[in-house]
Amino acid sequence: MNKTILAFLDEAVGKYDDKPYLYEARSGVNYTSLTYREVQEKSKQFAAGLMQLGLQAGERVALMSEGKSYWVIGELGVLHAAGVCVPLSVKLETEQDITFRINHSECVIVMASDQQITKLRPLKDKLPTVKHFILLDEVANAEPDEIPFDTVLENGQSFMNAHPDALEERMRTVTPDTLANISYTSGTTANPKGIMLSHGNYTCNAEQAVEHLNGLPSYYRTLLILPWDHSFGHTAGIYSFMKCGASIASVAAGKTPMEILRNVPKSIQAINPHLLMSVPALAANFRKNIEAGIQKKGKTTENLFNKALKLAYAYNKEGFNKGAGAPFWQKPLLKLYDKLIFSKIRQSFASNMDYFIGGGALLDIELQRFFYAIGIQMYQGYGLSEATPIISANSPKAHKLGSSGKPVPHMDIKIVDDKGSEVPTGEKGEIVIRGGNVMKGYWKNPEATAQTIVDGWLHTGDMGYLDKDGYLYVLGRTKSLLISNDGEKFSPEGIEEAIMAKSPYIDQIVLHNNQSPYTTALIVANADALKKQTANPEAAARIIENELNAYLKGGKYDGEFPYRWIPSAFAVLEEPFTEKNGLVNSTMKIVKHKVYDKYAARIEELHTAEGKKPDSRSNLEVFKKLLG
Repeated sequence: MNKTILAFLDEAVGKYDDKPYLYEARSGVNYTSLTYREVQEKSKQFAAGLMQLGLQAGERVALMSEGKSYWVIGELGVLHAAGVCVPLSVKLETEQDITFRINHSECVIVMASDQQITKLRPLKDKLPTVKHFILLDEVANAEPDEIPFDTVLENGQSFMNAHPDALEERMRTVTPDTLANISYTSGTTANPKGIMLSHGNYTCNAEQAVEHLNGLPSYYRTLLILPWDHSFGHTAGIYSFMKCGASIASVAAGKTPMEILRNVPKSIQAINPHLLMSVPALAANFRKNIEAGIQKKGKTTENLFNKALKLAYAYNKEGFNKGAGAPFWQKPLLKLYDKLIFSKIRQSFASNMDYFIGGGALLDIELQRFFYAIGIQMYQGYGLSEATPIISANSPKAHKLGSSGKPVPHMDIKIVDDKGSEVPTGEKGEIVIRGGNVMKGYWKNPEATAQTIVDGWLHTGDMGYLDKDGYLYVLGRTKSLLISNDGEKFSPEGIEEAIMAKSPYIDQIVLHNNQSPYTTALIVANADALKKQTANPEAAARIIENELNAYLKGGKYDGEFPYRWIPSAFAVLEEPFTEKNGLVNSTMKIVKHKVYDKYAARIEELHTAEGKKPDSRSNLEVFKKLLG
């Protein structure tokens, strides 16, 4: 039976009352906490303050802020007032991106942090439905229509004193089917879609996630590094931890996004989390920092670390078959290595860490093997915002590295072909699901809703298959497939992730094949790594060529992927794919169609005799600039 988020919080307060729920550091990394009861009381006060401002049941309130305690209290306040929260990414920069979402959802109030209100002020006259702006931080020179969060809390208390029954009456109108959020897609198209998620969607998916992980101990703490507006952090963090009486912390505050980013390692040390939620880009960054720390300790330590890593990879296998058929001496030697080196890495990173949960884009198996080896398992999951978002995940009780784990309980899943017919186990097709975690639909977009939810089944648009043990393997989007000249299709994400993870010279890569005789690649090279090897553009071209050829017959990674999909030609680019140039979205995924559009001329050139050469004129020009 689905519940409301209000009932979810009520249950948590009943069980965990004075236990810390939210941790926050406003100056430095000195964390203070709010208990479950304090969070509930403040949320109700804030809800009453919103009612005093005139918020009606069902009206929308936008929330644009970095993670902090008032983020959660703000959203819970909106929900207690029977409103709908519209969480917006702090990475939205353009006028079109911001105004479209606020206007499309017809928000009447906007809550914003000090950093985000500076983006919103120049746009106020383009937001006709917005009546008030609420500031989550102390802001100097606030404008007349900007109200401090604490003032709304104070006014809420006065409203409750004057109208003692008003809030309770409003709360009684909230049902599991009541809309809780409109969560906008990350904007890979001109007009992103607003995903409608109900109270029941969130509570259902949080309960599915917790049951799937066999529960989370109430002593667990997490540092919620991921964007709080994103459904993964939302469900797996804010609501799953609420369900278990566990605690969440925000990254220590900073005056700029860069300062907040620099505070991540300090916050990890201060909070010492038991579990972290991560995306591949973040996990890869953690790995680079760990390896850099090992290299600083000298060649002896580095050699010992590499030997230990090699042994751990061999012993751990794919996780579910750990130690199977291993020689008797491997386990005690691995314990010795763990004592000498891996335990010290864990101590310096976060000594409480039990495991990572990985979501977002496909996570390369090499990255999973690395963290498994050092004793912090990384369990890849898979989800979609339209599924609130968790669909499957590896877990301590059942994990197979390279897979996206087993589907969550109380949800139907099947793999279907182009005609919608279910395919046998092991065969590839589109992943479709049905359950209480499936969205209500797209806001003001019945056509897109009808195309996505068919007879109650959510069509994910992702390719995958289920193996004989029930593990889901996700192969990438059906719409970004490589298509050869004979019509065969292949998902490029696995190859791209592997090349980026294994090559020190390739930072980013996008494969392309639109019914051509061979596959091509657009590459962002690591200039610093290349400079350590050569100052010669021709030599740099050969280095990149060799990195790709390693996946062909006789190469170091021969057999990992079918040869026909390994790029036969590549173009090196001058600038990386970033959010700033619009080629990466807010969840750190490269927006393929925009990359293809921007570099159409380079892709076309790769199909000429000159362009196919690794040391083509175009590539040499770029290498000269990179190495100069």
